[in-house]
Amino acid sequence: MGASVVAKVDRSLQQREAARRLLKFHLKRAQDRMRQQAEKHRTDRKFEVGDLVYLKLQPYRQHTVRRILNQKLSPKCFGPFKVEARVGRVAYRLQLPQGSKVHPTFHVSQLKKHVGAAPVQAELPLVDAHGAWAKEPVKIFEKRMVRRGNRAVTKLLVEWTNSFPEDVTWESFQQMKETLYRSLRTRIYSSRG
Repeated sequence: MGASVVAKVDRSLQQREAARRLLKFHLKRAQDRMRQQAEKHRTDRKFEVGDLVYLKLQPYRQHTVRRILNQKLSPKCFGPFKVEARVGRVAYRLQLPQGSKVHPTFHVSQLKKHVGAAPVQAELPLVDAHGAWAKEPVKIFEKRMVRRGNRAVTKLLVEWTNSFPEDVTWESFQQMKETLYRSLRTRIYSSRG
């Protein structure tokens, strides 16, 4: 029987216990059903040390570097890169090119297995300290004087890293001096280790 001396209280306790067991049973069954549905769409990706994988970088970072007329045509993955080690259950450390500023450990969702022969290594885009794609001048094509108010300003036609040759922009000479100074200072500090 129950834990109470009073029969009415004892029946109430037994009914509550039966309802609790029934709720627990239905809750477990619903959880199992939800887990089963979720796992239908999941793939268990595992890579071995030495495998070649492609790296997916965040697409929103592409907007900070250059104007892309057609987002569909921009690269989605970089690589392939060799898997160096497994870090935890769902992360892998990749062997990235020398001098890349991207952290070498990535979640498995950012990796895609390479199938076929090993192609030529693709370069990773330069990344600044905040994780956005870095813009550094590659080449200056032209120089012109532009009138701003009642003074003349020197403008330069510049090609940037992480952009296509047709994405050249006109920049002020003063702004270019500051950009080059920051770039040089960053390279000096990063070379010191």
